[in-house]
Amino acid sequence: MSEFSGNFLWGGSTSANQCEGAYLEGGKLPSTADTLLTGRERFVHYAEDIDEGKFYPSHTAIDFYHHYPEDLALFAEMGFKALRVSIAWSRIYPRGNEESANEEGLRFYDNLFDEMLKYHIQPVVTITHYETPLFLAQTYGGWKNRNMISFYGKYCHTIFNRYKNKVKIWLNFNEINTITMLPDLGGGFHIDRNKPNRNQVLYQAAHHMFLASAIANRLCHEIIPDAKIGMMLAGQCTYSETCEPNDVYAQIKHMRKNYFFSDVMMRGKYPTYTKSIFKELGVELTVAEGDAELLAAYPCDFLSLSYYMSNVVNQDPSKCYTVGNLSYGFKNPYLETSEWGWQIDPVGLKNYLIYLYDRYEKPLFIVENGLGANDELVSDGNGSFTVHDIYRIEYLKSHIEQMEEAVKDGVDLMGFLPWGCIDLVSCSTGEMKKRYGFIYVDVNENGQGSFERYKKDSFKWYKKVISSNGSVL
Repeated sequence: MSEFSGNFLWGGSTSANQCEGAYLEGGKLPSTADTLLTGRERFVHYAEDIDEGKFYPSHTAIDFYHHYPEDLALFAEMGFKALRVSIAWSRIYPRGNEESANEEGLRFYDNLFDEMLKYHIQPVVTITHYETPLFLAQTYGGWKNRNMISFYGKYCHTIFNRYKNKVKIWLNFNEINTITMLPDLGGGFHIDRNKPNRNQVLYQAAHHMFLASAIANRLCHEIIPDAKIGMMLAGQCTYSETCEPNDVYAQIKHMRKNYFFSDVMMRGKYPTYTKSIFKELGVELTVAEGDAELLAAYPCDFLSLSYYMSNVVNQDPSKCYTVGNLSYGFKNPYLETSEWGWQIDPVGLKNYLIYLYDRYEKPLFIVENGLGANDELVSDGNGSFTVHDIYRIEYLKSHIEQMEEAVKDGVDLMGFLPWGCIDLVSCSTGEMKKRYGFIYVDVNENGQGSFERYKKDSFKWYKKVISSNGSVL
């Protein structure tokens, strides 16, 4: 018998800017994600005007905008109970500060959600996933500017009212804690790593996002009383390199910098250790009257998270380096490493779920997990093509096993939505060759291809996992 509940949400996860394409169709204007290039140049021209002579992977992506009916049919064939998508903010408010919303953009998501519900696939909707209307970034400086709170609030009010009968699970910001490492993605602005007041700017922007989250939570509960709205954390399970006490304290400090975000959003207040962190980083927040009361009144209902890997730290921060998924630390000698250098630690997922649930005692939801790999499309001998991705099956199988162990330990787990259930553009590199999906999409690094969809071996495997509620792996 499976340890997962009968209403456990099996499915997959995507984001608008990594899969939709059609970046200027239906009244949409560019977002910050539409300025991102591929490879080493990814963030060089961040938030500058679009140069039509360059290739921007989000502009075409996998053309989900036009292919979603066939993609949803494939997800339904696998038996998806839920699908995480995001709404492109600049489809709804193209500049971000308009008086009225773009009806054509609203209608696109109406059609998308209707198609999902036709197959009994529950929409799990991220309000903004690593994109800000480009006009707001260029004119206001993104989330550095407190005015962003009202723009975001108006956007939330619009989509909650429009989709209140279709969407019952919402996430406010994708991986909000990454703003301190890469504000280009989460914050809608770029700031040089060597700028003296960098930390002040980053944490002030985070404060604005916390307030916006609280407003979104209030609006969601008022407009859709039977809905739940949660935060989303980039999961980073961290180990101490040794049991030397100073190494252990370094681990505590490292994990606090991530717990900081969930502590504020789940508990509704800044944790007591904020003073220590801010003193070390030279941060003095500008806090307006009523901010603390707003945060306290509207915490999040649940915590959703991504989890790909763990890391290791010690007391010497000069020896730490980036090890993947906006994380830094040392390599763990006990773990295998993926093709892109991310260490594979399924037991770390169990550990991390237990840490989080013990801390908040609110439901958890895994909305990203998966293995990026350079898949090879081959003939199946019957006139069609597939990918033999046993490596992906083994990765996911080992993580689901550890999820079940966490549930046995008492963790309240809402569901499992592995990342990139269909191949899409990589967030970190802009590549197409770094594939995560159960479905292969014939698009190359230059956005060219037939855009045909092919089932991988993992497609059939995941179908069995879902139909057995996780008891057959």
